[in-house]
Amino acid sequence: MRVAITGANGQLGRALQSTLAQAARKAGEERLRDVELIPLNLPEWDITNPQQTSRLAALRPELVIHCAAMTDVDGCARDPERAFRVNAFGTQNVALACQRVDAAMVYISTNEVFDGLSERPYLEFDKTNPINPYGASKLAGEIIAARLLHRLYVVRISWLFAPNGRNFVSKILARADEYGTLQVVTDEVANPTYAPDVAEAIWRLVTTEHYGIYHLVNEGYCSRYEYALEILKQAGRTHVPVQPITRAQFKRASCPPAFAPLRNTVGAALGICLRPWQEALRDYFRA
Repeated sequence: MRVAITGANGQLGRALQSTLAQAARKAGEERLRDVELIPLNLPEWDITNPQQTSRLAALRPELVIHCAAMTDVDGCARDPERAFRVNAFGTQNVALACQRVDAAMVYISTNEVFDGLSERPYLEFDKTNPINPYGASKLAGEIIAARLLHRLYVVRISWLFAPNGRNFVSKILARADEYGTLQVVTDEVANPTYAPDVAEAIWRLVTTEHYGIYHLVNEGYCSRYEYALEILKQAGRTHVPVQPITRAQFKRASCPPAFAPLRNTVGAALGICLRPWQEALRDYFRA
């Protein structure tokens, strides 16, 4: 099975590569035992270049896992045109390549396609209503891919973290060590999600050929403030004081949804469940 991964050097792309062999074995599917991996990265593979559609199709992949994206949320707010060029038009180029060779596609999306006004975690088929350019551009990618492809998995994740990646965990530790004190918002809530766990869940999902929308996040949710406290606890830095603040007190270019945890119901119906995020965080520190 020929599997192309766009954005292969990102947190999830690296996790997919490192867990591929193990996940394929666990899947127990004959067609996944011999996987030929095709990692695609910048600068050689710029998904915003329309010529990449023909180049990708020429590789004849059977599955494309589309991780490449502009994920700098504040950067998307400062440059919405670029956000849509990468996350929407870039996705269109990848989806057209899949269309030409009848390849299945996994599109990695985000919890920020929702507005954060819900009083409960979002289900897979709840109404989307992004409130910032990042979420809007990722939703545009979902819509474009769904219009072009009939073999599509939309996988929404949130607050991704992985060993050796630049993420909330690494930023909290760096700032704690540099400043000795932290200020973290209490009114932004979502699911911390461990990239290796998502990677394994994706491999289990593609063996089912059960196309659709999925929320593949680690179980449980928390505020940024609660997340920071748990990070410091597991890292042995409980001596670092953490001051709770509101989003209004933390100036940034983007406005993320206030309450946007995801609930995994469709994946769970297929037997695909991710462990609690606190357990995944412990593995992060062991790694």
